[in-house]
Amino acid sequence: MARQSGTHPIVFFLIFIALSCGGYWYFFKRETTPSVNTTIATPTPNGGLPSAPIPSVVSPNVVSFTVPVSVPPGTIIKINGATSMVTINQNLKQSFEKKYSGTKIDTKAQGSDKGIQDLLIGNIDLAALSRPLTAQEKTQGLVEHAIATDQIAVVVGKMNPFKGSLTRDQIVGIFTGKITNWSAVGGASMPIQVINRPAISGTHQNFRELVLNKQNFGKTPNIKTLDKDTTTLLLRALGNNGIGYATFAQVVNQQTVRTIPIDGIMPGTQNYPFKRQLYYVYKKPPNTAVKIFLGDTKSPEGQKAILGGN
Repeated sequence: MARQSGTHPIVFFLIFIALSCGGYWYFFKRETTPSVNTTIATPTPNGGLPSAPIPSVVSPNVVSFTVPVSVPPGTIIKINGATSMVTINQNLKQSFEKKYSGTKIDTKAQGSDKGIQDLLIGNIDLAALSRPLTAQEKTQGLVEHAIATDQIAVVVGKMNPFKGSLTRDQIVGIFTGKITNWSAVGGASMPIQVINRPAISGTHQNFRELVLNKQNFGKTPNIKTLDKDTTTLLLRALGNNGIGYATFAQVVNQQTVRTIPIDGIMPGTQNYPFKRQLYYVYKKPPNTAVKIFLGDTKSPEGQKAILGGN
């Protein structure tokens, strides 16, 4: 009888062993290729990584003002605010009204805070400010538009015998009431009379933060605070022993006062330490008058007016 052909059982056993080993290597021993994460994690401030993706920050819309081609006759633009912006306001008024026939710029200078109040109730189109807006003011829909850089000058009467320079620390001492006699800063033995602006003044607030490092003005008898924020009254009150402060543009051409160098640096120079930003503020969205006026400040005539030309 012929022998029946077939596969020897040992062959099946060897195939089983090979498959088992191959499966073990595939699932447990092979090196896996890591998946690629296409999301770039943003480091946290302390150097770690955030536990969740950080959404991108979208910048708020910024209004871009353009120079108007023409302005309708009868256009009226109302401005109120900082006394330190009087010169800029008047220069822009003259330039604007000359350029656009039949228009009118109505300007007042009743202080930064008064300007904000009038703007919020809709009495004016623009508030002139010598300080930045507060966080609370911004929540009320107000927007600041930087217009120029200004300097705060420290002034004395022309007849004041003190003709030296003061250091920043000496200025702080005088206006906080710790230095009350001119002899303490190298002058004659005579009382120092400080003439201060009222708290509603943007220049008052700016001086306190910028110069006094947020210290309060002194309450000593030799410090007099004016009832109204007017540079003219302040300059008249200086006498021969007084000291005060004002925007440099308002005193640079005055014949009755002298500006004091701070640490040897005169106002009007680039390195003078007491600098600040001046602003026009509007309530969003800006109305037509605001767009026209702020747009024209970018014109050659507007820029000349801001810099002191006519």
